[in-house]
Amino acid sequence: MMIGAAAVGGFLVVDLGALALANNLVGPGRFTPQVFTDMFVKVFGQHRGFRKNHAKGVVVSGYFEANGNGSELSKAALFAEGRTPVAGRFSLTGGDPYVADAPAAARGLGLAFGFPGTQQWRMAMLNLPVFPDNSPQGFFDRILASKVVPGTGKPDPESMSQFLANHPETTKAMAIVKQHPPTPGFADSTFGSLIAFYFVNESGTPTPVRWSFAPMQQAHPPASGDNALFDALIGQMRSEPLRWRLVLTVGQPSDPVTDATLPWPADRREVDTGVLTLTSIETERPGNARDINFDPLVLPDGIEPSDDPLLSPRSAVYAASFQQRSKQTPGPSAVQVDEVRQ
Repeated sequence: MMIGAAAVGGFLVVDLGALALANNLVGPGRFTPQVFTDMFVKVFGQHRGFRKNHAKGVVVSGYFEANGNGSELSKAALFAEGRTPVAGRFSLTGGDPYVADAPAAARGLGLAFGFPGTQQWRMAMLNLPVFPDNSPQGFFDRILASKVVPGTGKPDPESMSQFLANHPETTKAMAIVKQHPPTPGFADSTFGSLIAFYFVNESGTPTPVRWSFAPMQQAHPPASGDNALFDALIGQMRSEPLRWRLVLTVGQPSDPVTDATLPWPADRREVDTGVLTLTSIETERPGNARDINFDPLVLPDGIEPSDDPLLSPRSAVYAASFQQRSKQTPGPSAVQVDEVRQ
C-alpha cells in the first residue's frame, strides 16, 4: 500500500510550519540549531541534500491497524479501531549517507501516521533500550567525541574517555545498551520511543507512556557488501509484508519521565494497541518519505510532550536540518532498491 502524493503533501505542510522553531535556542548559551548542524558537518563531512543525522536510509509505507485498546489511554484517532496509512524510513545513525552498514550501528525507524487536517503523529525511534544522553550538552559532546580519526577508523580514545568521565549518565546507559545486543536485521529489531510522552484519554486523564514496536517476524540473514542490512531488508519485503505490534508501556508516578537514559521497571503494564504493517519499500526520491521531517513534536490531539529536555531541541534541530537539505540537491542514495538482487 503506497502513500499517495496528497498524503505526503499533507506531511510537508506541517514541515514548513515547523521551520519557525529553527531559530530557537536548544540548550544553554551557544546551543542553537545551527551550532548542532555545523557540528554534524564537522564530524561526518558535508553531504548536501541529506539529513544531518540518520543520513543513510530507505523509504517504506504501509498502514497501522488499531484494535481499539489504545483508546483507554489516548483519545487520538489513531487508536480507535480501524486502519491509518503510514509513511516511514529505516535508517542508520550518523551523518554519512554512504557509510558501510555495521551490525552494531544503531538503527532508526521514523514513522508518520496520516490524518485529515492536522491530526498527524510522527516519531523517530531507535533499536536501543535507552537513549545514551539526557541533555543537549551530552548529545553534542558525545557526537563530537565519536568523530573518527583518519587512518584508524575509530574515535580518539582520549576524547571518548574524557567525554565519559564528564557524563556518567552515558556510561550507565551504554552499559544497559551492551546488555541488549542488536538483532541480525531491521525486520527483527524492536524500535522504541525511549523518551516519555503523556497520553490523554477522553476523560482528560494524562498517563506517562513510552512505546515500542515489537517485531512479529525473524530477519533474513544479512547480505554481503556495504549495504548488507538494507539489502536483506529489501529482499525480505519483496517476499512478505513486515509487521510490528505497537505496545504502550504505562508509567507509574515513580518512573522517570525527563531522563531517557533511565529504563522503566520491567514489570510495568503494557497495552497492545494494534499492528503496523509495512508493504512497500523504495529508494529515497523527491515526493516520498525522503522529504518528511520526523519531528517528534508533531502530535495528534490525545498525545502531549513530557518535559524531557531532549524533545524541544530535537524538534528545532530537525527543522533546521530539513530547511537546509530542502534547498539542496542530494547525490544518489547508497541504497538503490531496484538494483538489489534477491
